[in-house]
Amino acid sequence: MVKTIIKILIVIIVAVGAYYFGFDTGYNQIPEQPAVIPQGADISLLWNVWETLENKYSGELDYQEMIYGAARGLVKSLGDPYTTYFDPDESEIFMSDISGSFEGVGMEIGIRDGFLTVVTPLEGTPAFKAGLIPGDKVIKIDDDFTTDITIEEAVRQIRGERGTSVILTIIREGWTETKEFEVIRDIIMIPNIKFEILDNNIAYIKIYQFSQTTNSDFANIVDETLKKTDKIILDLRSNPGGLLNQARLIAGWFIQKGDIVAIEDFGDKEELYKAIGDETFIDYPIVVLVNQGTASGSEILAAALRDNRDQVQLVGETTFGKGSVQEPVNLRGGSLLKVTIAHWLTPNRELIHDIGLKPDIMIKMTEEDYLNERDPQLDKAIELLNI
Repeated sequence: MVKTIIKILIVIIVAVGAYYFGFDTGYNQIPEQPAVIPQGADISLLWNVWETLENKYSGELDYQEMIYGAARGLVKSLGDPYTTYFDPDESEIFMSDISGSFEGVGMEIGIRDGFLTVVTPLEGTPAFKAGLIPGDKVIKIDDDFTTDITIEEAVRQIRGERGTSVILTIIREGWTETKEFEVIRDIIMIPNIKFEILDNNIAYIKIYQFSQTTNSDFANIVDETLKKTDKIILDLRSNPGGLLNQARLIAGWFIQKGDIVAIEDFGDKEELYKAIGDETFIDYPIVVLVNQGTASGSEILAAALRDNRDQVQLVGETTFGKGSVQEPVNLRGGSLLKVTIAHWLTPNRELIHDIGLKPDIMIKMTEEDYLNERDPQLDKAIELLNI
């Protein structure tokens, strides 16, 4: 039994698939071939721990939970917050995110500078209404400190049934002490796109995420009203990313077919992702809004527009800096392993992981701006397009 368990854990380590930037419709299963133990790795230690627990531990052993725990430990030892193991229950939560609705507080989180950080609260959600903003550091979840917490552990603690509450202890830039936020969980519906026409024929397009239908939703805007305008504000603030292919398709509306959208760097090789589309808005003046919650696929799109078009400016704050590529793989029993396989570069070959994209015009949103619903970043974008 011990040998079988160890074999399963080893296979988890070596399994890989073909999946990019968070999630997609296809997953790969683990190969059935036996794993090869690297020379110098003493796998017998795991057997020794297992057998000692069986012989010495005074409590009841849950063997399946022990396997899940061992898998988590293997992955956590890498020190990469984006390489994560999901047990079957956590995998279901991950899949509910992809479906576009779930029960929780409605915010994207990540690890930045060693702190659990709010990447973005989604507009209209409990987290947004409670006053959380991008860049907030989560010091405690209820009574538990978040030191060394993984993203999946944090998600598991923050998620919960509609109507229940979670207390988040927050420290924010400029604060001298922490503050507690009580957030009431609810059903979270994740939108794709918001569109409106501002004064002086400016089209305002906010993309919330890159899901499976983002480009088709964008196409509907084009067909209905977007061609009636002649200037565009593309708002990628608080967009945590999503599907690489959807970001690539959106880029195709604004840059030339064949222009580089992103470069995937595997260390020993590279793969180029090029724009595919009809270039509908290639001559439209565009300003792109970004902030600390602009991450992953939205950073890819922002960089692709700026690097390929000289007149496109980024306005706002330095982006999150999510420049690594993850590849989720289905595991036995409903578990999931999401593995970092590469880093991506901007078309100008800029590595932004843990650095972010610096805007051309830096304008920070203050706490007072959020509280009073002021938007100096949007005001600046409008000013630039009206020059």
